[in-house]
Amino acid sequence: MPVHHATHKPFDFLVFIGRFQPFHLGHLAVIEAGLVQAEQIIILCGSAHQPRSVRNPWTIAEREAMIRGAVQDLDNARIHIAPLMDIIYNEESWVRNVQVTINGMVTAHHGVPHRQPKLGLIGHSKDQSSYYLNLFPQWGAVEVENFKGLSATPIREAIFAEGNKYVLGEAEGVLPANVQRELLAFCETGAFAEVKGEQDFVAKYKRAWEAAPYKPTFVTVDAVVVQSGHVLMVERKARPGKGLLALPGGFVGSGEKLVDACLRELREKARLKVPTPVLKGSIKGREVFDDPHRSGRGRTITHAFYIELEPNRELPKVKGSDAARHTMWVPLADLDPTQIFEDHYFIIQEMTGM
Repeated sequence: MPVHHATHKPFDFLVFIGRFQPFHLGHLAVIEAGLVQAEQIIILCGSAHQPRSVRNPWTIAEREAMIRGAVQDLDNARIHIAPLMDIIYNEESWVRNVQVTINGMVTAHHGVPHRQPKLGLIGHSKDQSSYYLNLFPQWGAVEVENFKGLSATPIREAIFAEGNKYVLGEAEGVLPANVQRELLAFCETGAFAEVKGEQDFVAKYKRAWEAAPYKPTFVTVDAVVVQSGHVLMVERKARPGKGLLALPGGFVGSGEKLVDACLRELREKARLKVPTPVLKGSIKGREVFDDPHRSGRGRTITHAFYIELEPNRELPKVKGSDAARHTMWVPLADLDPTQIFEDHYFIIQEMTGM
């Protein structure tokens, strides 16, 4: 049912975009400020529909529970929460997704159809939120000072480094009480143990490079091999991303050209029964993917090669390897971003135009 009150606030709707990994008192302060200035709040939870990872440990359902539990029941009736999927390499598509989602929610919840709703974005003035504020000039903006300078990243790192000890101690002045309770329960789950294992692996990986004079930048290659509406994927055998599907690829050797590294990795990871000259002649494009957060292991820039094989009723034979538990052809329509490693779903999306 649409929510409408007789009070006259500056905005009908304020939009708050964030990842809330986890939801902390700084986020709550933004929502409370928004409830003063708007009839209703729309919260878009970013990085939705992704596998659990060190950067995104909590699902959309878990984050919604954190938010709802921190707000009083009467105020919850004025809050609408929706998942927002990342589109890492196409900002225009991401902006359009935000616009479409907001328009749909406003249509559903605006109680005065004869009057244009007043919309605005709300966020902190000195973080990613301020960048969001600049992307939507057609809407108003409300900037809120960062509460105690809180940031989710060090909170998240402390939770997976110290577990319950942190949640029961320092987190008291940082997290709402309901979030503390939910995180105490979460720390006893297999999901917590899995993400902690990933974080420990990454920390050990980074320690190996501590003596380097500069933080290293890694160069990798990935193969986006498509035939008859299917893409070639491997199931990762080890950390990071153990059990997730990934594009066949890996690190570039010191004496290799990028294309040769890509074809080598394709042979090693997928054991693809297609001659190398055919693969080379089927390369239809190549692109660099360099999101700074694309890999938890550190700054990793990958060069992806789009290899489009001639349509055929029979897909080429593939099999697993030492690095890949299974190799398989997956219909493009069946790709599930919650089961795909790092940004590989977005690489496929960008290169195939899906």
